Amino acid sequence: MSEHLGEPQHAPPALADLVALRLRDVPDFPRPGILFKDIGPLLVDPMAFDAVIEHFAGRHHGRIDLVAGVEARGFIFGAALAHALGVGFIPVRKAGKLPGPVIELPYELEYAQARLAVQAGVVDPGQKAVVVDDVLATGGTAAAACELMGQIGAEVVGVDVVVELAQLDGRATLAGRSVYSVFTT
Repeated sequence: MSEHLGEPQHAPPALADLVALRLRDVPDFPRPGILFKDIGPLLVDPMAFDAVIEHFAGRHHGRIDLVAGVEARGFIFGAALAHALGVGFIPVRKAGKLPGPVIELPYELEYAQARLAVQAGVVDPGQKAVVVDDVLATGGTAAAACELMGQIGAEVVGVDVVVELAQLDGRATLAGRSVYSVFTT
C-alpha cells in the first residue's frame, strides 16, 4: 500500500462499515456539548475487533519495533497490535501514572488541558514506532504522544486510529505525519 504524507489514508469500505455499525454516540459526555464516540460495542464483537487489529497489523508487519498506545482506549488497540506483530508496547499515560524517570508534556484536548507521560530509557534510539489510539479528534493527544516518543528516542512512522472526527481537523495538528483511520465521520 502506497502512503504519502498529507493524503488521507483510510481502510477499505467494508472494514469502515463494520466499525461504523459498532460505534455508539453518547451525547454530552464527558461534558455538555461533547458527542462521545463509544467503541464499547466494537470491543464486545470479537470478529470486528480482530478485523481492526489484523488490518493494522497488515499495514505494519516488518515495519515497526514498537507500538505506543495512548491512555486509555489506545491501550486496548495498541497492546493487541503489539502482540499480533510480536513487538514491544509503550504505554503513553496520563501524568502521575508511571514510575520515574518519566518525560511529561502538556497538550490541549478539545474540551480541556492535560499532560501525557512516557517512561524514559525504555527504547533504543531509532526504534520505529506507530502511535495508536481509538479516536482522532483535534489531534492534540496524538501530537503529544508523537512528541514524547521522539523525546525518548523512537522514530514515529505514523499514527493509526480507529475513528477520525473529520470536522475537528486533527490531521492539521499532525501535519507532516502519516495518519491512518479505519472510519472517518
